[in-house]
Amino acid sequence: MTIALWTAFVGGLVSFLAPCVLPIIPGFLAYLAGSSTTAPKRRDIFLSSVFFVLGFSVVFALIGVVLNTVLVGVASSLQIWLSRFGGTLIIFFGLYLTGLLKISYFDREYKFRVSQKIGSRPVTSFLFGLAFAAGWTPCVGPVLGVILGLAASAPGTAFILLLAYSLGLGLPFILVGLFTAQASVLIERYAGVLSIVNKVFGAILILLGILVFTGTLAQVANFDFVSNVILK
Repeated sequence: MTIALWTAFVGGLVSFLAPCVLPIIPGFLAYLAGSSTTAPKRRDIFLSSVFFVLGFSVVFALIGVVLNTVLVGVASSLQIWLSRFGGTLIIFFGLYLTGLLKISYFDREYKFRVSQKIGSRPVTSFLFGLAFAAGWTPCVGPVLGVILGLAASAPGTAFILLLAYSLGLGLPFILVGLFTAQASVLIERYAGVLSIVNKVFGAILILLGILVFTGTLAQVANFDFVSNVILK
């Protein structure tokens, strides 16, 4: 379970670095700046960032609750096939992230058109987060697909996995809200290494998908698999 949680968290970080998410960061910063003629206070930007993250976290949490309700009642005989389906799904998206599989639908760029009439109030930031979760699902779809694959292999974990994913995706947004100027410079400077990050994470997902498909993920997580190999 620990491996799955860390995968979900890192998946959130990778989603933030996705080519279809990074282009909206300038718009996000402009939104947080609002329409005031004076420079916004860092505290106000931070609060807006937090409410933005809460907005999309609520959506992902609701998805997790629904999935938990559906998956917990699955019979054990069907669980084997769900694990195989989940493992196949993880391998599929792992191949996509490594670049070995091309899917144009996930390569689209989505950009916000920010209205200067909107201030960086907590309520509007929260609504903005809701819109992000609803509108950018195709963009973060590959990693979300991995989370769903993990949830299918372990009924009842969907909520906590999506919560970990939201934390991984939300933390960078909050940091951007705290350090707006520095974040813009870093995003521009290190944009070239993002493809490497995606490929490394994709390779890890392929291995994870194989473990889920074969039903050995729990053994690895508990170190039983490693100890058995060493002792025998």
